[in-house]
Amino acid sequence: MTQPSGEEPGPAPDMVDWGLALATAQRLTKPGPQLDRAEVEEVVADLRACAAQAERHVREHTGLHAEGGTAPVLVVDRIGWCKANLEGLRIVVQPLVDKIHRTRPKALTGAAAVVGPRITGVETGALLSFLASKVLGQFDPFWTAVPGAAADDATATGPGGRLLLVAPNTVEVQRQLGVDAHDFRLWVCLHEETHRVQFSAVPWMREHVRREIAAFVEATDVDPAVLVDRLRQVVEAVVGAARGEPADSSLVELVQTPAQREVFDRLTAVMSLLEGHAEVVMDGVGPDVVPSVVVIRERFQARRGGTSSVDRLVRRLLGLDAKMRQYRDGAAFVRHVISAVGMAGFNQVWESPRSLPTLAEIGDPGAWVRRVHGNAALEA
Repeated sequence: MTQPSGEEPGPAPDMVDWGLALATAQRLTKPGPQLDRAEVEEVVADLRACAAQAERHVREHTGLHAEGGTAPVLVVDRIGWCKANLEGLRIVVQPLVDKIHRTRPKALTGAAAVVGPRITGVETGALLSFLASKVLGQFDPFWTAVPGAAADDATATGPGGRLLLVAPNTVEVQRQLGVDAHDFRLWVCLHEETHRVQFSAVPWMREHVRREIAAFVEATDVDPAVLVDRLRQVVEAVVGAARGEPADSSLVELVQTPAQREVFDRLTAVMSLLEGHAEVVMDGVGPDVVPSVVVIRERFQARRGGTSSVDRLVRRLLGLDAKMRQYRDGAAFVRHVISAVGMAGFNQVWESPRSLPTLAEIGDPGAWVRRVHGNAALEA
């Protein structure tokens, strides 16, 4: 839409009331296990030490050479995790806000501009409060430490990013599993540090993921009738699941256009690779530096499968079951490729975006080996 002569377009209004989202998360999020001051200080210090130790082990095991100090480690509580993720969500949502503002400026005016952001703010805060008790650690590749730089500035910090370790959750899960505290913290850090090394050692990865997210947004159909139809599908899925009907799709899948699904498949393949690689590294390094790794893995896997029916329903609708498949399928891909061509051969996956596996290749690792290394690699 052409702006009148001499009139500058105003800033795009937010689709989410971020302040209300944080307030909702703060109200609904439980604090976690009770620790005295000395215990808190011990947990935080040990997590920081484990993160530093894990980075060295990950580099040695993978052969990936990440520049140190480019991605800080933050040990946070559950509310701290919520705050950090609200910052990340603003980055992800802003391109969609800009597109709606650019193509349908009246869609975010009037009552919609007041009521809509408040509703989504409450929903976002409630979602984060649920996830805040589940996450042990997370690497945020889009965070920037440059004062005054835009959060979505890909050049602000080079590889950039930050690693979040959620202290109360590591304590709670370790106690539930009944495993050695230091061993469990180091095991968790091995997984999360692998993500930090992935993005720090592969300079193009951060921008590649950003471009895919931008492509996902660009493929979004912002026609009000289409959005209403997608919302109806979401409501029907939630109501059906509450009645005990099987949920065939997650909420994420239901709101996608056909063009978005193509991008979603590419993103799923990348995330499966990153998560599977981290799973393989944490268990590969584990026996040498985490004496109780076998016990930890067995009990952790049993815990993953032992959730209640309500928890499984929520996980399915939120797409968290798909996250578990990414761990499983990605790890199977990584193990197959390393077995076929060794760690150095596997590391060709980091050469360029063209070297990344497709979603089909995640399920058929031999196809990736043939494409990248040729048939001779499978016959050797």
